[in-house]
Amino acid sequence: MTVTLNAYNVVATRCAAEYLEMYETVEKGNLVYKVEVFLNSSIFRSWKDSIIVLQTTRSLLPWSEEVKVVSHCLDSIASKASIDTSKVEWSYTYNLKKLPSDNGNEHWNGVGKQQVVPKDWWVEDLCGLQLDLYKRVINIIKTKGKLSGDVIGEALKAYSTRRLSGFSKGMIQGGDVIKNRSLVETVIHLLPAGSVPCSFLLKLLKAAISLECGEMEKSELISKIGQQLDEATVSDLLIQAPTEEALMYEVDIVQNLIEEFVTLDRSAQTDPSMEAEFQEIRSPRFLSDTSKVKVAKLVDGYLTEVSRDPNLPASKFVRLAEMVSNFSRPTHDGLYRAIDMYLKEHPGISKSERKRICKLMDCRKLSTDACMHAVQNERLPLRVVVQVLFFEQIRASASGGNSTPDLQGSIRALLPGGSHGSSRSTTTNTEEDWDAVPTAEEIKALKGELATLRLGDANRGVGNDRNANHGATNNSEKVAASKMKGLLMSKKIFSKLWSSKERNGEITSSNTSESPGSTSTNAEETKSTRSRSRRHSVS
Repeated sequence: MTVTLNAYNVVATRCAAEYLEMYETVEKGNLVYKVEVFLNSSIFRSWKDSIIVLQTTRSLLPWSEEVKVVSHCLDSIASKASIDTSKVEWSYTYNLKKLPSDNGNEHWNGVGKQQVVPKDWWVEDLCGLQLDLYKRVINIIKTKGKLSGDVIGEALKAYSTRRLSGFSKGMIQGGDVIKNRSLVETVIHLLPAGSVPCSFLLKLLKAAISLECGEMEKSELISKIGQQLDEATVSDLLIQAPTEEALMYEVDIVQNLIEEFVTLDRSAQTDPSMEAEFQEIRSPRFLSDTSKVKVAKLVDGYLTEVSRDPNLPASKFVRLAEMVSNFSRPTHDGLYRAIDMYLKEHPGISKSERKRICKLMDCRKLSTDACMHAVQNERLPLRVVVQVLFFEQIRASASGGNSTPDLQGSIRALLPGGSHGSSRSTTTNTEEDWDAVPTAEEIKALKGELATLRLGDANRGVGNDRNANHGATNNSEKVAASKMKGLLMSKKIFSKLWSSKERNGEITSSNTSESPGSTSTNAEETKSTRSRSRRHSVS
C-alpha cells in the first residue's frame, strides 16, 4: 500500500515504527529507515515543516523524545534562525506593514526576493510554540551565539505580546494566572545579557508584580532596568499599586530602580574597569553626563505625577529627589513643578516637611518664567520667594554690568548662606520664615519688582540696537537708574515686611487656595535670636 508522509503525520509514523521495531536488522528498507530519510531530506531542511513537526511532538511524548525527533527539530530551527540573513531563501511569516511594496516583483510569501531580510524575520513564526518548546529553542539559539541580544529581546517581546493578553498596555487581562506567571518568569530567565528595550523590561516588571512572580525574578528585572534607566519614560515608571495598598503607585519599586542606576554610577567612578565592562553591554553613553541629566529629568517628571497622590508621604518625595541631587542639570524648572504640585495636593504638611521639600530646589537654576511663577505662588514659603527674587535681581544686574545688590541684613538672612559672609549677627526666625507664605499685597509688590527688572532688560536691548554713542549712553543710564530704583524698592518692601513680622511675632500661612485673598494670620511667640553665618543648602 502507498502511504503519503507529510509534516503532520510523520512523527506519528516514526513513533509507530519504533514501537513495532521495524528496524533494518529485520528487513532492509524497513519503515524506520524510510521515515528517517524523509525527515532528514525534507522535513529538517524546511523552516516551516520543522516548526509544524515540532508542534506535533507534544501529543506523542515520551516516544517523540526517545526517537530524537524533538531534538533534531529544535536544532534545525535554531540553526536556521541563526543563519546569515543574506542566505535566507525560504518563505517565512513577517509583518508586511514594516516593508515597502515590492512593485509587482516575484515574492517569497509576500516578501520580494530583492528585499533585505530583517534580522528578526523568524520571531513571529516561533510565537506559536508552547512555552516549554519555545524555551528550548531560544536557549539553543543563545548557545550558538550568532545573534545579538537585541534580536533575542525582540523575539521575547513578540512572544510575550502574543501570549499575554493586555501585555502591550502594561496590564495583564484574564487567562490562567499560574500559566501566565510561569510564562513571565521564563521570559525573564531567557533575557539576554545585552541591551533589551527598557520599555519592554518595564512591561515585564509590571506583569511580574501583578502576577506575583518570585522576588528573584523581580530583582533580576530591577537590575537590568537600572542599567538603562535613562531610556525610560515617565509613563513607563507609573506602576499601579494593588488596590489594597494606600498609595496609587509602586514608589518603592521606582526607588529601587534609581538606586540601581546610582550604584552603578558610583561603582564606575571608583572602578574604571567596571565602566569598560558596562560599555560592552550597553552603549558608551551609559555613564555619561547626558544619561545622568536624563535620569534627573525623569525623576522630576515622575515626582510631578505621583505628587497627585494625596497619600504620598513627604519622606518618599524627598528621598526620590535627593537620590539624583548630585546629577547636575541645567535647570530646576522640572523639580519646581514637582514641588509646587506636592504643596498643592498636600496642604497639611508640617513646617519641617515644607522646609525639606523646598530646600531640594536651587533658586539660581530657575528660568525667568519659573521665577515669575514662583514669585506669584502663594504656596511657597516667604524665604523661598525672597530667594527667587534676589537671584533674579543678580541675573539682571549681571547682564547689565552692575554689581550684586546690597540688601539689608534682615533680608540677607533669608537668602542661602544667611548674611553672605558678613561677620555681623542677624536677628532671624529659624522656622517661621519657612512656614510664612506671602500675602496678596506682598505678591502684588513682588510682581511689580519682576516687571521692573524685565522692563529694564527690554530697555537695554533697545539701547543695544542703536548705533549712536550718545543715545546708547543715555539709555544705559536710564537702565541703571531703573534697576537701582527696583533694588531700593525691594529693600524697602522686604525690610518693612520682615521687620514687621519680627516686631509683631506674626507669620502668614496659607491653605493651598488659588486665591491670594484666602490667606490667614496666626500669632506665634516663638522668636529666637542668635548669631549665625551657617549656609542653608537649596540644591
